[in-house]
Amino acid sequence: MRKPFTIAMVTVAVVVALPVLLLTTTTVVNLVATQSERASITAYGERVPVDGKEMNVVVSGDGPETIVLLPGLGTAAPARDFQPLIAGLDDTHRVIAVEPFGTGLSDQTDVPRTAENIVSEVHEAVHALGVDRYVLMGHSIAGIYALAYSAAYADELIAFVGIDSSVPQQPGGEEPIPTEGIGALRDLGILRALSWLSGEDPAPGVFDAATAEQMQLLSTQNGTAPTMLDEMAHAATNFSAVRDAEFPRTLPVLLFVADDNGDVEGWLDLHRSQAASVDQGRVVVLDGEHYLHHTQSPAIARETDGFLATVSAPAPAAK
Repeated sequence: MRKPFTIAMVTVAVVVALPVLLLTTTTVVNLVATQSERASITAYGERVPVDGKEMNVVVSGDGPETIVLLPGLGTAAPARDFQPLIAGLDDTHRVIAVEPFGTGLSDQTDVPRTAENIVSEVHEAVHALGVDRYVLMGHSIAGIYALAYSAAYADELIAFVGIDSSVPQQPGGEEPIPTEGIGALRDLGILRALSWLSGEDPAPGVFDAATAEQMQLLSTQNGTAPTMLDEMAHAATNFSAVRDAEFPRTLPVLLFVADDNGDVEGWLDLHRSQAASVDQGRVVVLDGEHYLHHTQSPAIARETDGFLATVSAPAPAAK
C-alpha cells in the first residue's frame, strides 16, 4: 500500500521542483548574460557632468543653429534610435542627442523621474556643452517635458519641434503605467527568455545589423532598470502636472504627426489646437507610425529646415 503513496509524493516533488529549477536556471543565465552583454556594448558620444553623475550626449554637425534631441519614454538607446534623423539634420545644424539618466550610456539615478527633475538635468547637460540658444526637438513624451522646459527656460529656446509628441489631456495620458513586478521578472530572467522567444526586430530594415545589435544590448540593460521603471511610474503625474499648460505664445512650434496613430482618439486635432495656441505654429502630417524618425527622417529634416528658415524666433530675455 505504500508504493502508490511513494509514487505520488515523488510526482508532486518533481512538479514542484521543475519550476524552481527552471527559474533558477533563467536567473543564473540572466546574470551571466547581463555581465557579458555589458562588456559587449561599444562606447559612443561623450559624457558630461550632471548633478554629480555623468550623462551621455552625442554631438554631430557644426551648423550655425543647434538642435537638442530628446527621446520618448522607454527609448533605451536614444542616440542610436535618433541615428537616421541625426544623419538628416547634421549637414545644416549642430545636433545634440541627449541621453537622459537611465538611457543609453548615461548613469542610473535614484532622483525621482519627475518632469521638473528631468528638465533640470537635461538643461544642465546642454549648458555643460556651452550651449545657451537652441531648438528643442523631441519624440513622444518629450512633448510633455518640453512644456515644462519652455516654462523654465523660454529665453534659451529658438523653437520646439515635436515628433508625434505627447500633448496635455490626451486620452490615457494620466492613467498609471503598471510597473509592479517587472523588476522581479527581469531578475528571474523571464523577460530575457520572452524576448528571445519573440525574436522581433522593433524597427526592421531601419538600422544596420551592428547598430541593431547594440540597441538590443542597451535595451536589455536599460529597458527594465530602476531609472526607466521610475520614469514610467511617474508618467501619469507628469502628464497631470502640465494638464493646462501651453507653450509661450511667442515660441515657434512645429509638430510632426503620424497619420497611423489611431490608438489615441483625436490625436491630430489635439496637435492642431496646440499649434494654434502660439503665434507661429504648424502641423505636418506624415505617413507612418509613432516612431516617425525611423521612417520619415528625410521629410522631418527638410520640413524642419524650411520652418526654421522662415520663423522669427523670440529674442533672448535681457539678463
